[in-house]
Amino acid sequence: MPRLRLPRSFTTPLHLTRSSWLYAGLVTLVLVMVPLVVASSRWLHATRIDLTADQLYTLTPGTRHIVDSLQRPLQLTLYFSEHATRDLPKLRSYEQRVNEMLQEMVARSHGRIRLRVIDPVPYSDDEAGAEGSGLIAANGGSNGERVFFGLAGSVMPPGEPHGAEDEAAAEKSLSIAFFDPSRETFLEYDIAKLLYELNQVRKPAIGVLGSLPVQGDLALGEQPWAVMQQLSQLFELKTLDATTLQHVDDQLKVLLLIHPKELPQAAQYAIDQYVMRGGHLVVFVDPDAELDATPFTPGISGLPAHASDLPRLFAAWGVEYQPGQVVLDRSRGLQIELAGSSLNHPAMLGLGDQELNRNDPVTASLQRINVSSIGHFDLARTARTRLIPLLQSSADAEQVPVQRVTDASSDPTSLLEGYKADNVHYVLAARLRGTFASAFPEKANEPGHRAHSAPDAEVVLIADTDVLSDRLWVEPQTMLGQAMVRIFANNGDFITNLVDNLSGSSALLSIRARSTSQRPFTRVQALRNVADQKFLQKEQELEKELADTRRRLDELQPAKGVRSSTVTPEQRREIEQFRQRQLAINKELRDVQHQLNAEIDALGLRVKVINIVLVPALVVLIGLLYGWRRTRHSRRRR
Repeated sequence: MPRLRLPRSFTTPLHLTRSSWLYAGLVTLVLVMVPLVVASSRWLHATRIDLTADQLYTLTPGTRHIVDSLQRPLQLTLYFSEHATRDLPKLRSYEQRVNEMLQEMVARSHGRIRLRVIDPVPYSDDEAGAEGSGLIAANGGSNGERVFFGLAGSVMPPGEPHGAEDEAAAEKSLSIAFFDPSRETFLEYDIAKLLYELNQVRKPAIGVLGSLPVQGDLALGEQPWAVMQQLSQLFELKTLDATTLQHVDDQLKVLLLIHPKELPQAAQYAIDQYVMRGGHLVVFVDPDAELDATPFTPGISGLPAHASDLPRLFAAWGVEYQPGQVVLDRSRGLQIELAGSSLNHPAMLGLGDQELNRNDPVTASLQRINVSSIGHFDLARTARTRLIPLLQSSADAEQVPVQRVTDASSDPTSLLEGYKADNVHYVLAARLRGTFASAFPEKANEPGHRAHSAPDAEVVLIADTDVLSDRLWVEPQTMLGQAMVRIFANNGDFITNLVDNLSGSSALLSIRARSTSQRPFTRVQALRNVADQKFLQKEQELEKELADTRRRLDELQPAKGVRSSTVTPEQRREIEQFRQRQLAINKELRDVQHQLNAEIDALGLRVKVINIVLVPALVVLIGLLYGWRRTRHSRRRR
């Protein structure tokens, strides 16, 4: 019986079946994945992984604790002038960073925070709402428009329907006036602080203890100092009496100890135990408190009459402080008027950008702090604490005895006689962190005594009390019949920021400065520096030769009023030669600059080729090689 032979195309049914299954599987995968992706983006919360080097989009534990502890519904409104910033890419990029940070907090809150983003176009109700919320507009937008970029937060009454936009019923409102890109490292701290303050039911209580009349005397018609008036707007101030103080209430968020002079032992022990229990203390001491009205006679302790100290507690904390020494700084001396003449006072200092700690949220945004006859702090060799400067002197500072400063009150320039800089950055104000030991070990057997503080406790030390005085930062003036003050330094902001920072929860205090989202191309910058150095020497040589040529030309040129006919032919030829050389040097300088630009452009082109062409091509090549090897392996198995 003859055998039936099938066509060649039907001899490999297994191969066709496998291909058919492959295509069918791909179609099925597309049909399943597309609806799944759409459904998940609509109904499921995305799980994201932060792969940035500094975890920029991951909330710190302190922020998570604050968000999780919210008890009242909050409404946040981010005002950003979208149209006015179309030509400001840096600000637009930072807005995206702020928005993403807010979205992280909203997602964490599980409905307790509601966020709206509004573009306050000019002459609109939204613009009026932004201004009414305390936001500050910046100039420089497109077509001269004002730019709003801030956050308004409010506490909504319980039961407020979701999406309600009537903020008239808000119980409490606060705002961040403007998101400054230079403050990006404190972005999370600023927003978390806003949430924390909105969640508070009442003003935090602040204790004030000291020997200076900072609260004024209403019976004598004396108003509180301006810094106290500013603090009273945000905090509940409670004045403590040193003569009767036996215990510092733990309800006090911060205790301001101002100019402690001969404090009773009971008061010192009360302060000591307040710190051991985790209380936040700010100590203002001074080698020469200029607003101290006591007579110029040495005190019982042997200190200068207007000096203050806290020796027992400082010794227990490992702090060294010399109440008889004042820090001079001739390069930071304030200009004053004395006897009709203007002079710089080396004991009255204006501390600016270089002397303020830009990595601390208290001083990061401040521009200038004025102090007078200030002391300094240091750590003892046996100290187990850390001193983190807030204010420092420049290296052009010198410490001198208090008596020399008081003797020079009528002629401050005499302080510059024999001046010799110590080449030391003296610490004028600082955070003291660590585990503190009690200064009263003899009371270890008394009930409730604490011998040590918790780890990473904190005390703030400031070696000046004059920083609180009105004369160093505000000036009264009258405008349109109204009494007002002109602020010319940030002393008040410094104290307010400090108290505000310390009065927050431990979670808020744990939020440190973070990295910025701007990641420089370090390799590109290094190569750019190499290219700059490559042509720098040649450029300097040409510039020097050009200067010599111009000087020679000026010498040969006839002076004004002198007839050119007096110039000899030899001088004319020499002048023409120098002019030609001048043109040649200018051309060489342009060529050098063109070469430098060409090197930089070539570098940029190489980077682009590597990123856009080479790396994708390498990935494709690896994929093709992998596919070829699999195909070859499959054929061998058949």
